[in-house]
Amino acid sequence: MRKLTYFVGATLDGYIAAPDGGFDFFTPHVTPDFLPFLSTDFADALPTPGRAALGVADAPNTRFDTVLMGRGTYAPGLAAGLTSPYAHLRQIVFSRSLTTSPDPAVEVTDEDPVALVRALKREEGLRIWLCGGAELAGRLLPEIDELVVKQYPVVAGSGVPLFRADFSPRTFRLADSRVFEGGNVVLTYARTPE
Repeated sequence: MRKLTYFVGATLDGYIAAPDGGFDFFTPHVTPDFLPFLSTDFADALPTPGRAALGVADAPNTRFDTVLMGRGTYAPGLAAGLTSPYAHLRQIVFSRSLTTSPDPAVEVTDEDPVALVRALKREEGLRIWLCGGAELAGRLLPEIDELVVKQYPVVAGSGVPLFRADFSPRTFRLADSRVFEGGNVVLTYARTPE
C-alpha cells in the first residue's frame, strides 16, 4: 500500500507560511549545503523549473509520483503563470472555489480528501506527497504515514501553521534527523500505530 508523506518547510515555531501565504522568508536559509540535499534526496518535490535549474529535470522519480495541494498552496505558482508546477508528478489540487483546472496536467477536485487519499493508497506507485496547506493537512492528518519537516532556523511569530485541525493528538516517532551547517534540520517522523 502506498504511503502519504507530508513533506513541508516550517519555522522553529511551526509556521509553513506568512499570514498572507507567502514563504519567501525561507529563501535566505536555503544554504549551499542544504540545496544539494534537496536536489538529490527530494528532487521529486522540487518544482519543475527548479529541477531544470539544478540539472535534475530528467531524473526519474524515486520517492513521489503524486502531489496533493490545497488551493492556497497552488495559488502562488498560478499567479506567476506556472499552471503545472510539478509536471513530473500527478498533480491534484483540492479546491471548493476553483472549478476548472487552468492546465490539463492538473486535476482540480472538491472531493473528500480522505476518501481520495485512501483510493490513491490502494493504487500501485510511489509515495503520495502532501505539499500543503494547513487546512488540507488538518483534514488528512489521520492518513499521514510520514511527516518530513524541513525546519528552518527562523521564528515567524504568526502565520499559517503546519496543521489546522480540531484538537486530536496524534503520535509520531522520530525516524531520522539531519542537521545542516546553515542551521536547517530535516526531521522525519513515522506515524505510530494507534
